[in-house]
Amino acid sequence: MTPPPSPDLVRVRAWVHDARRIAVLTGAGVSAESGVPTFRDVQTGYWAQFRPEDMATEAGFRAAPERVWAWYQYRRELLMQVGPNAGHQALARFAQRRPEVLTLITQNVDGLHQRAGSPDVLGLHGDLFDNRWLDRPRACCDLNQALAGQPPVCATCGNRVRPGVVWFGEALPQATFAAAERAAQACELMLVVGTAGAVHPAAGLAHIARQRGARVVVVNPAPSQLDDVAHQLLRGPSAQLLPALLD
Repeated sequence: MTPPPSPDLVRVRAWVHDARRIAVLTGAGVSAESGVPTFRDVQTGYWAQFRPEDMATEAGFRAAPERVWAWYQYRRELLMQVGPNAGHQALARFAQRRPEVLTLITQNVDGLHQRAGSPDVLGLHGDLFDNRWLDRPRACCDLNQALAGQPPVCATCGNRVRPGVVWFGEALPQATFAAAERAAQACELMLVVGTAGAVHPAAGLAHIARQRGARVVVVNPAPSQLDDVAHQLLRGPSAQLLPALLD
């Protein structure tokens, strides 16, 4: 027999039901439940000899473009071996039922929210499966016409293609973060799911929501740096708790 839901879960379900605007911020813990290796987890074997700044900075890419491109291709291959979990799917179903209510903001670059069917995801750190030009593109630069290589390059000017993620030392996409800030300011409820709350400015969104009068709920198996901001803590895996909250 399935045990009855806890009073805390029942309380948050009521908040979800009543809220006219909900913002959800997801982090690496959501993807980890699908088996997605973290940034440092994939630095194993051959890749263990390299520092994060070798693999995830503009300087590292310029110094060794072939090596860094190969590492991102390796990460892409790993991601294609996993799929969205029940938490991703619950968010997608809710967004499809109540598109005017939910804004989904993620720090993850794996595309699992999109693969689950969530529309209009605000990806603060980009998308691992997107590409863009390393240098300011000229008129000749067309990603669809780039010459195959490690990495691909513009056939005319030699501009290199790079992964469409935010590297260390780079600013978040301005328009995307502005939309996330607006969602945090306007929401009546924010769910902070699967994040330790250590990465800024993303973690600041929960503070913005609280300051604007929203209820904040942290959904995480372990304590996080945002627990003090929360009106309610729900301890457990998001793949179990999100369906219980949203379906």
